[in-house]
Parts: sequence; structure tokens; C-alpha cells
Amino acid sequence: MKRPYRLLASIAALLCTAAFSAASIAQVEPAQAQAAAARAEAHELTAGDAQAWLDGLFPYALKKDNLAGAVVVVVKDGRTLLAKGYGYADVAAKKPVDPATTLFRVGSISKTFMWTAVMQQVGEGRIDLDADVSKYLDFTIPPRDGKPITMRDLMTHTPGFEETDKNLFAPDIKHLMSNEAWVKEWVPSQVYAPGEVSAYSNYGAALAGYIVQRVSGQPFDDYIEQHIYQPLGMKYATFRQPLPAALAPYMAKSYAQASSPPRPFELVSASTAGSMSASGEAMARFMIAHLQDGRYDGAQILRPETARQMHGFTRYSVPGLPPIALGFYHLDRNGQEIIGHGGDTQMFHSELMLYPKQNVGVFVSIDGADASGLRHQLWAGFADRYFPAAPAHEPTLPTAREHGALLVGRYLSSRVSVSNFMSLLSLLSQSTIAMDKDGNLVTSGFKDLAGQPRRWREVAPFLWRDVDSGGHLGALIRNGKVRWLSIDERSPIAVFMPVPGWQSAAWNLPLLCLALLVFLLTAVLWPIAALVRRAHGRPLALQQPAHRWYRWSRITAIAHLLFFGGWVYVLARMNADIANMSDGFDSTLRIVQVIGVLAIIGTIAALANARHAWRTRGGRWRKLNSLALVLACLATVWFAFSLHLLNVQLNY
Repeated sequence: MKRPYRLLASIAALLCTAAFSAASIAQVEPAQAQAAAARAEAHELTAGDAQAWLDGLFPYALKKDNLAGAVVVVVKDGRTLLAKGYGYADVAAKKPVDPATTLFRVGSISKTFMWTAVMQQVGEGRIDLDADVSKYLDFTIPPRDGKPITMRDLMTHTPGFEETDKNLFAPDIKHLMSNEAWVKEWVPSQVYAPGEVSAYSNYGAALAGYIVQRVSGQPFDDYIEQHIYQPLGMKYATFRQPLPAALAPYMAKSYAQASSPPRPFELVSASTAGSMSASGEAMARFMIAHLQDGRYDGAQILRPETARQMHGFTRYSVPGLPPIALGFYHLDRNGQEIIGHGGDTQMFHSELMLYPKQNVGVFVSIDGADASGLRHQLWAGFADRYFPAAPAHEPTLPTAREHGALLVGRYLSSRVSVSNFMSLLSLLSQSTIAMDKDGNLVTSGFKDLAGQPRRWREVAPFLWRDVDSGGHLGALIRNGKVRWLSIDERSPIAVFMPVPGWQSAAWNLPLLCLALLVFLLTAVLWPIAALVRRAHGRPLALQQPAHRWYRWSRITAIAHLLFFGGWVYVLARMNADIANMSDGFDSTLRIVQVIGVLAIIGTIAALANARHAWRTRGGRWRKLNSLALVLACLATVWFAFSLHLLNVQLNY
């Protein structure tokens, strides 16, 4: 009997630890790399200087972070300036990365190809950016607040959809869904009115890819090959899954760590949003085309005016922070305009950056699970080396304390699920903003590369600068209150909203921990008390039906522990490997939900036990325990319904 109770105690401890660690679960990316206060003189961007800098960065970083390989490509003035592979495409075989032929999974950078296809259709007059997208679909997405979703909303990640994870990845070909099947499986809830709130949406991008397929009359993979790959000569690139036989030998193996065995080829059901594999030199051709208004070596994949429309459009979520263009989002740094896109699968991490005014582009893809730090070093380091900011004196505003006080509190990303059990993350992922003695803001969720909270000082009205990295935090204020805020790295695709009082982890998480403690003590002390009474020959002095309700109340406590323990298991399994959740995962959810229903029904036993305890003279500790158990059961009812843990639908 001891081992199960020890396990339940560990689960409770895990939840309570999560409560007080303030939770920035997958919501906030690392801060910009450290930047000197006074910038050094710019280096000239030449092949020799770029190679010397990259050769000093990548081999050391790959070894330090146990990463298998990487590819970096720099283009300038319509040609490839540098294409370099580092590490291995196959560690066991010692096969080096070849920038011309080695394929990397580029993740969401795939979207830039899909958005290019959308703009091709816009240029041909087949898609209207501001029309209801339902006119292009064979199913209907109803308007919210009287506003239909448009293609412009999809391209700027403002359709209003909640986050979706179910079947996004597939463990094998048998479970791989087509993009069409995935978007039709279920339509996520629209939690915001279209066109209002930035909230990155894989579903929205997959929907746009399906629209390209419908309006063009071609399967999406065929369309991309005919209208983008072939004109650009991108021989080593494909959206197809599994890889075509001719390309499969060139694929870099998928490594979590260079020292670990490779993982299977990653499969993405939302294929138009993230299934592309490409070599570095293939990506160079795409970058050059976009830097030259759609033209590459005599081929024109976009009309010049359409390319300028795509790159030049801006939508700001927060004044003073980078906006989003159509499909591309701004990665501006040091006063430089940079448009691009990031891309992440589970094993590959990539970045594409275009400097339109300098006619320069950079692409990097890294093979390894823990590559975010190196990717950000390249993004920040390249800008700081070749396009540094002029030294600037920005004194802290005298309004810093007054304005900062408005921001102090808890925040939640706009990229969130609200209609299903994934709303658990809304409780566990709230970020906090506090103020230090100097009037600087301190953010627990927005951390630096060392994992430490960042500090910010106000340098313009409602615009704060990171005192170490130079990044920015800004807030949108309406009627004297914070509507939302964001930081440079996130503002084009996500904002952070004040947490409503009823949803605040400041009291919900302590309540959860107290409820778990009550359930744990009740379950553990039940057999211990029985053993003690048996050892002293003192049976429990309760008559029926009091004894029966006492026993069922203890079983109820165990059921509650199993219910919450089940959700810990569910989240841990999702965090460990979201691709391998097809077989049996819905059954697991149903089992956890059934346990939850039984636990909540058991609240009747807890109430009956308390009624008998309080109608009996004496027994003060039993009275207190029975009351605590009732309150803990009622807390479970609150969490089960406020977090949608018992939803009938298993969509998430």
C-alpha cells in the first residue's frame, strides 16, 4: 500500500511545484542575445568575414549543445554569398551536412511558400484578401461578432482561432492525415473576433493552403512544385510526406541530441503549414526571389507589385513593436527592417531572415532538440555584426513608476486553448510582471538566454527597453488599462493579456495544492488510522450509515487524486512526444474523465460524511477533516468545469 501513496504524493508535489514556479510553458521564446550598450563599428558583409564568424560560432555551439548538424546560407545582391554545412547529416556514418543537397525540416518556414502561393492567386485575381474565406471552401466557418474571417486575417494570424494540437503530428504513415482531412476534422473555436488579436494559428495556415488547392484546381504539393520549385530550380525541396524516393537519401536524420539514436522522419498532418524539407541552397533561391520582387534568374514567381504588397503591408499589435506583413513577420533589430519566419518541428529549428533594404537574406536550420539558443545567437549576432545600431542615449522616463504600475500583474498568451482540457495550460503558464525598487519592470515569463527574468526600463511612453539585451516590451493601453502587451520577438504573432481575476493562478493554484493535500492526507491516513486502531483493539466507533459514508468519502478522496494524477500524466505525455498520441490517447482522456465524473459524484459521500460528523457530539478532528474534504471536493468541481476537463468533445 505504501508505493501508490508515495506516487500520489509525488503527483501532488509536481502540481504544487508548477504552481509556484510561475509557469512559462512553451509560451515565451528566449530573449534576444546579449548586445553591447555601445555598438562596435559594422563589419563589411563579405564571404570571407561571414565564414570566419560562422566557423567560430557553429562548431563550438554544436559540440557544446550536443547538436548533430546545421546549415547556414547567406545571400546578397542576387547571389549566394555563403552556403556552409556544419556537423553531420548522419552521425553514425559521419556523413557531413552538404548545403547543396542535405534536406532539413524547415517547420513553419513552409508557410512562407504557402503564403507565396496565396499571393500568386491574389495576383491572378482568384483570391480576394478581404473576402469571406468561406466562399473558397466546401464547408462554412461562421462569422463571429458579425465579422467573417478573411484571407488577410489568416495571413496576419488574426482569424481568432484557439490553439490546436490534436493530430498536428503523426507517429507513422498509417496515422498521417491529409491537410484537407485535418482542417475538416474539426474547426477550432473562435475565441476572438477576426482581425483583432494576434494569435499564431497553424489551423489558419492549413486552411489557407487548402484554399490554394481549391482555387487552383491542383493538389497543393503539385501546385508548389509547378509554380515555385520548378521556376526557381529548387531541386532539393519538397512538401511531400513521406519523402519521394529520389530525395530520401539526402534527408538529415532527426536527432534530439547528437549522442542519441536518430528519431523517425517527422510527419505533419497540417502539411501546408509545416511539412517542407529543403536544402540550404534551395532556400537561397527562394530568398533571392523575394528580395528581388519575385524574380530569380529570369523566372518571376510573383508579380513585382504583388511581392511589394506582400512585404510592405504592416499590422501592428502594439505600438513601437515589430508588425506582421502578409505571411512574413518582422524580426526588426538595430533599427533594421527584417522580415522572415521561424520554423520548428520537434527535432529541427530554423530561421529565415530577409533584409530588403540591404538586399541580404539569411537562412539557418539546426538538427537537434535544444537549438533555440544557437538560432537566436545567429539572428542577433548577424544583425549586430553587420548592421549594428548607432549608440543612443535613452534616459528612463519620469513616468516609469506610474506607467509600470499599470502593467504589474499576471498575463496569458493569446495563443491558447479555451474550450478543452488544454486550458489547464492557462493555469500553469501565466507570466507575471513585477516592479523592482528602481522602477524597472521584472518579467518572470520573458527570460533571457540564461533563463533569468528580464528587467525593463521605460524609454518612451508605454515602451520599455531590456536593460541588458536592448529588446523592447510594449503595452497597448485603452481607457487607462492594459489591453495587452508583447515583446519584440512575439509581437507580430502573439500578445499577452491580463488574466481575469477568476482565472488567476495567484489563488487557483494554491487552492489546487490545498485540495490535493487534503485528498492526499485523507487517503494516506485512512489505512494508517485503521492499523493503529487494530493494534490497540479500538474499532471505529461509527454506526451505519455513518460508517458507510465515512468509507465512501475516503474512496472519493482517492478518486480525486487519480483524476488530477491522470491530467498530470496526460500533459507529461503530450510534452514528451506529441506525435505519438494517436493510438489510445482519446481512450486515456475518456478514462481520466470517467474517473473525474465518479470523483465529483463522490462529493455526495463527502457531504453525507460531513453531515453525520457534525451531528455527532465530540470528534472535533473528524468534523474538521470532513469539512476540509467537502471544500476540496467543491474545488475539484470548480476546476473540472472552469478548465473544461469534462468536455464531451475530445478536440484540442
